[in-house]
Amino acid sequence: MMHLKSILAVAILSLGLMGAASAQHQLNSTIEIKAGEHWWGGAVGLGSAMPFVKPNPPFDLSRQNLNNQVVPLLLSDKGRFLWSDRPFVFEVKDHVIHFTSEDHALKVQQAGVNLKSAFLAASKTYFPPSGIVPDPLFFSRPQYNTWIELMYNQNQQDILKYAQAIVDNDFPTGVLMIDDNWQKYYGNFDFRPEKFSDPKGMVDTLHNLGFKVMLWVCPFVSADSQEYRDLQAKGYLLKEKGQQSPAIISWWNGKSACYDMTNPAARDHFVAKLKRLQQETGIDGFKFDAGDNQFYDPQKIDSYDQAAIAVDHTMAWASIGLEFPVNEYRAGWKMGGQPLVQRLGDKDYSWNAVQMLIPDMIAAGLLGYAYTCPDMIGGGQFAAFLNLKNDQFDQKLIVRSAQVHALMPMMQFSVAPWRILDSKHLQAARDAALLHERFGSYILELANKSSKSGEPIVRAMEYEFPNEGLVRCKDQFMLGDRFLVAPVVTAEDKRQVLLPKGKWKDDLGKLHRGGKVITIDVPITRLPYFEKLND
Repeated sequence: MMHLKSILAVAILSLGLMGAASAQHQLNSTIEIKAGEHWWGGAVGLGSAMPFVKPNPPFDLSRQNLNNQVVPLLLSDKGRFLWSDRPFVFEVKDHVIHFTSEDHALKVQQAGVNLKSAFLAASKTYFPPSGIVPDPLFFSRPQYNTWIELMYNQNQQDILKYAQAIVDNDFPTGVLMIDDNWQKYYGNFDFRPEKFSDPKGMVDTLHNLGFKVMLWVCPFVSADSQEYRDLQAKGYLLKEKGQQSPAIISWWNGKSACYDMTNPAARDHFVAKLKRLQQETGIDGFKFDAGDNQFYDPQKIDSYDQAAIAVDHTMAWASIGLEFPVNEYRAGWKMGGQPLVQRLGDKDYSWNAVQMLIPDMIAAGLLGYAYTCPDMIGGGQFAAFLNLKNDQFDQKLIVRSAQVHALMPMMQFSVAPWRILDSKHLQAARDAALLHERFGSYILELANKSSKSGEPIVRAMEYEFPNEGLVRCKDQFMLGDRFLVAPVVTAEDKRQVLLPKGKWKDDLGKLHRGGKVITIDVPITRLPYFEKLND
């Protein structure tokens, strides 16, 4: 616990340091992209554009996040990297990366000659690993989120039915997340009595079934509530610019006041509420949603930390998760190497979205977020599921999405496979979950290694095999340094695999000599992966 408190102290202290300089003027700088050089970084949501070969429009790390984490880091496969303590705007065009920053110059550093050496140098200096991993169950078993099945109708009866269906359909139990709208209103931490007759009894039942249980929470507070009035009186809410009244912030669920997490007393108050809820109900942890930088416009709000900019609020929100080993985030600023579970932002129900999972996960690892889950299987955008009948689902898409997840650090179901899949496709989805469970000890081993080395769990081919012509490969990845994973991410039942040099054994037991491209048939029942063998 002393180590955790030290981490929290450093995180909170850094908020003030990051916001210390005032925005008096802007500085412009550039990086010339060398011949044959490629760059990654900035934002996890830009993963599918990485490496930045084509022009990329201006991206403002201080106010944009594409529904995901942003980090002030760019990395090159020639060993170069750039880090800034404060956010910047960057644009890629004409083989040049253009930067605009406020009150601080940006400096490129050289560390070795490849992507791996650049990452390790940046990690060691700017986001060193903490030595702590999130709860091991995240890595060894699947996660299940009630969002797609229940949406805003979270209720005890249907949550228990969902959990029982997981068991009845022979899927491994794991982490179960109860999503938005379980509470009376935002800022309140009581279960809605008309929806939950016995919250503790529900949690006890879920525990007995083999689940750890998480609750969705956010920093927002419904106005015209007792909590709002109490928090306002204590000075725990963000204020309107130049005013003493709380700021009302627009977000996807309407307009609300918001906790000021740069205020240590407000933060402690919020954490105490969650810990009391754990004591009363047995809840294991929390899904910390929102925290996106665009909610915190410094021109519209005042905060306890008067120098705080938008990303400082994102970081303050992220630091709360360090109190809870069972946590999940979707928005983030810096905090690489910390024991925080990240998830890719909600994606569409489409093949294009499936194709984004691998490059986005690679980007997450390169930005310091080793403990990341690739969205929800089939996509987390609930609107896509509203008007589809069971016979209208692309069953192959759901299965291939599950297979992409299977050998990632984590996998998360939400739409119920047993509701929308026939027996053949359901078995394939089940097999993906069981494969993840079988690889669980290896994945957890990688997580523990990452907590000490900082290295990604999901690695770009170029990271592990530099200068072998794999730099633009986006549809396969390395799981640690031992397994090459090549899921199918299109409607076709075949694919090409770029095998690096060396000897490989595939999932069917066949041996391959690397340094070449192979074409393989991939029926819906197969997830191709290749184990690297010692010559």
